[in-house]
Amino acid sequence: MNARLLTLCFCFLSLISFAQKPDKPADTRAVPDPELSVTKHTISLNGEKINYTATAGYMPQRDESGNIKANIFFVAYTRDGVTNPATRPITYTYNGGPGSASVWLHMGALGPKRIVMGDDGSMLPPPYTVTDNEYTWLAFTDLVFIDPVMTGYSRPAEGVDKKEFTGYVEDIQSVGDFIRLYTSRNDRWASPKFLSGESYGTTRSAGLSGYLQDRHGLFLNGIVLISSVLDFSTILFTSGNELPYSLFLPTFAAMAWYHKQVPAYSDLKTLLTDVEKYATGDYTLALMKGDKLTPAERQTVATQLNKFTGLSTEYLLNTNLRIQDSRFTKELLRKTGRTVGRLDGRFTASDYDRAGDTNEFDPSYNATIYGPFTTAVNDHLHRTLKVKNDLPYEILTGRVRPWNYSNVQNQFLNTTETLRSAMTKNPYLKVHVCNGYYDMATPYFATDYTFAHMMLDPALKKNITMSFYETGHMIYIDKPALISMTRYVADFYKSALPK
Repeated sequence: MNARLLTLCFCFLSLISFAQKPDKPADTRAVPDPELSVTKHTISLNGEKINYTATAGYMPQRDESGNIKANIFFVAYTRDGVTNPATRPITYTYNGGPGSASVWLHMGALGPKRIVMGDDGSMLPPPYTVTDNEYTWLAFTDLVFIDPVMTGYSRPAEGVDKKEFTGYVEDIQSVGDFIRLYTSRNDRWASPKFLSGESYGTTRSAGLSGYLQDRHGLFLNGIVLISSVLDFSTILFTSGNELPYSLFLPTFAAMAWYHKQVPAYSDLKTLLTDVEKYATGDYTLALMKGDKLTPAERQTVATQLNKFTGLSTEYLLNTNLRIQDSRFTKELLRKTGRTVGRLDGRFTASDYDRAGDTNEFDPSYNATIYGPFTTAVNDHLHRTLKVKNDLPYEILTGRVRPWNYSNVQNQFLNTTETLRSAMTKNPYLKVHVCNGYYDMATPYFATDYTFAHMMLDPALKKNITMSFYETGHMIYIDKPALISMTRYVADFYKSALPK
């Protein structure tokens, strides 16, 4: 009898526990949208005084029954006094990761405010300063910065699993549906429409070019890809994939040249011309031979790689002539006890273990941009845009993990075909790609290779343009590069607008 009573009590408690933790989301159909923070501002650009409105807050994403699936945080900047939307472009923009908020493009390049860095992009002493951005893209387009779910302040609704948003397909649908909804609510269907993404944000942009067009009939005028990666086979060092070794070599050489490890070359462009030719010629052929290389051939390749990278021939032979990015950051300046940055190879730091195989942290992230940009976005949102939110603003978070690549099981993700298809269906769609020579996260030569293998109709190839900068992944932290990139992009917008 006691055992039976104990069992009944256990079942009763289990029912209570179950009732306290419902498996399905609550009914949120009657929940109104949160109030947005709307503020007015002025900025002087090229001697012209521009008035603009900043709108910040959540746009709930609802299912077709009206229940909230997620609260997506955004910040929009729109120029005042525009009565005809057809005369004013709008750009939807975001960063990558996956797991990054839009903070980098927002506070570094595109937005009307930017963090003050050293002219070369180096970190200044804290506390950091936010100033008017005289290079803001607001000069030629309205801007909507989007934080995908689990980044920034964006979160799933209560009871909704983050898995509904944390994957390639899921992310494309969520961000694409946000863009469609914002376009409708703000009467921007008549506006010329652009996307701008950085890093994995370029992957997202290529995916969105197809999703927006095929699902919502939203045709774009242009896409700006900053530090692009569309084909992941070009950047992932996995067993059996020889491609990255060739495509990273020019970036390794550029970084070695910057740190004066390549005495045979006084000019970067000359060096890169030689390295690119070798990477797609003799080096690729040597990698294809594998174990069939003779000892003499191995020595010849090692000698040439030494000339381009400064790494010792002994080390190169020990790597089987295959240099990996994570090891290069440690090996390049090992003699001086310095490690170089992955995001931007110009920056260095020291590690606890000078004999280690890989670096302790990325000096171009942890010791350069993380602190300043975190301060910039939090200060700007709370003090200038009057956003009231006690959640941590997730800058670059692992909370999106695991990221779902179920659409490419046992394959490399490649969004090139989606972009090719979108450009073929919309022959007016133009793409501009910005590349940093010292970027080891998305190497410029890997991007060049990707677009050279796009199989785009020859008549449409003129729709793709590229620009290159002597900087890293976050091109714009270097002031001369920021100025140059803004000019290139402004000209690109002019070319992509209807005549």
